[in-house]
Amino acid sequence: MTRWRGRLRVETVLPGVSLVVTLVAFVVAAAAIGRSISPYDGYNALQGFAQLGLLALPLGLTMIAGEFDLSVAGVYALAGMLTVQFGQQQPLLGVGVAVVTGALVGAFQGGLIARFRLPSMPVTIASYIILLGVTSFISGGLTKTYTNADATAFVDQPVLTLFSPRSLITLALFVAIGLILSFSRLGSELRAIGGDRRAARASGVRTDGLLVGLFTASGALAAVGGSLLSISYSSANPDPGIQPLVLAVVAALIGGVSLAGGRGSAWGLLVGAVVVALLSQIVIFATLPGYVTQLVFAGFLLIVIAVDAPGVRRRVAAYVDARQLRGTRE
Repeated sequence: MTRWRGRLRVETVLPGVSLVVTLVAFVVAAAAIGRSISPYDGYNALQGFAQLGLLALPLGLTMIAGEFDLSVAGVYALAGMLTVQFGQQQPLLGVGVAVVTGALVGAFQGGLIARFRLPSMPVTIASYIILLGVTSFISGGLTKTYTNADATAFVDQPVLTLFSPRSLITLALFVAIGLILSFSRLGSELRAIGGDRRAARASGVRTDGLLVGLFTASGALAAVGGSLLSISYSSANPDPGIQPLVLAVVAALIGGVSLAGGRGSAWGLLVGAVVVALLSQIVIFATLPGYVTQLVFAGFLLIVIAVDAPGVRRRVAAYVDARQLRGTRE
């Protein structure tokens, strides 16, 4: 029974099933409109992954720890604007300023949350609003143009047909975080504080320091994503809107992260971001109306929430146990 329950864990089953279903839908949608899938479609999907991934990864990591860093969208916008402001001639300088700023914002938030035992959602929502205000102040409320065409061409140039430096950097960060969480105590400690913070603290986990480090990493990762996006798009938007944040939440949930915390992995988040990117690509090449996109992601979100519901999981576990017991009797 335990063996079957292990195999049916949501964080392992949900990302895999979602990826298979999405790949099938990708092929079927292409066939339905009489269109063959080309390497360019794969390249575009991975570009979408690069745009979404460094929002989904930091948000998902904080969700594993039972927190919500909703400020990642604000950091994303501010980082893009700082990259444009300071990196016109030296792109690495612009990226460096943005990443340091993102890390400082994350560290400040993590310190507040850990020191005063504040709930992360209102803190990070307030930060999100403030960061958008600062970004708008820097830009005068206008979209700013990035004029370094060489940097733009570099981050988006095809690599091995399907990839670009931007998507490879995003993938490398997922792999690095995945390896760190898999082969160090950080992974188990994050899940421990997400599952039961008091118990984790009692068992010797330095929860305050871990939270500060987690939010610092979250801010830095989001800043990398915002910087790369501004270089790729040759511009920085002071208000990217709420949709990127919503898609990041969808990606995290599809990746097997629990709303209650204590469950999830960087590998699942990677798959979740790829699934959302593939779904977006299906919508684009099928030329579906905008409202269809919203309905598709809303439907996915409802399904994931339903699967994550404790009552549903208990019933599935009970059903599996009953089948297993019946099999041993026979």
